[in-house]
Amino acid sequence: MKTDSSASIALLIITILLLAPASSTNAAISPRDHQALAKAELVYVATVRKNGTQSTAAPVWFTIGTDNDSILIQTEKTTWKAKRIRRGSPVLVWIGKANGPAFIGKAEIMSEPAIRDKILKDFREKYWQNRVMGVGPSRAKFDSGDRVAIKITPVRDLQDGFTSQPGSAPPPMPTSGE
Repeated sequence: MKTDSSASIALLIITILLLAPASSTNAAISPRDHQALAKAELVYVATVRKNGTQSTAAPVWFTIGTDNDSILIQTEKTTWKAKRIRRGSPVLVWIGKANGPAFIGKAEIMSEPAIRDKILKDFREKYWQNRVMGVGPSRAKFDSGDRVAIKITPVRDLQDGFTSQPGSAPPPMPTSGE
């Protein structure tokens, strides 16, 4: 019996060791993407429709999350992007341009004041349109519920050259076991 138990444990350890390096789910911004985000003014975000196809990628302002492993965006609460994220849609993100470095990620609507404050502060510093013309989010829009903050955590990078293909199936979202 001890031999069977030892063999089972050894097999389990070997399986874990073989699978661990192959894991592509990092839940963090990769070095490639950190470099691209540092230079980018915009990210392009697409969600997945109920029928399982990609939406059109929309350019949006962004900032890096306080954890340094996510990005923060905002949108009106009634946009398709917000509706799809509320129902759990994965997001596809291109950095800097519609054919820039891309990743698939998990998005969450966030209500924490610290996240909204970071978006407001960083957008005011980064985007002159917000600073000078008042374009984009404001405390009043967040407080009224007209705007929502969204945190996007990368799950895995997509291959270089991956482009938006509205109406087609998105790349598969890795499961926690991958």
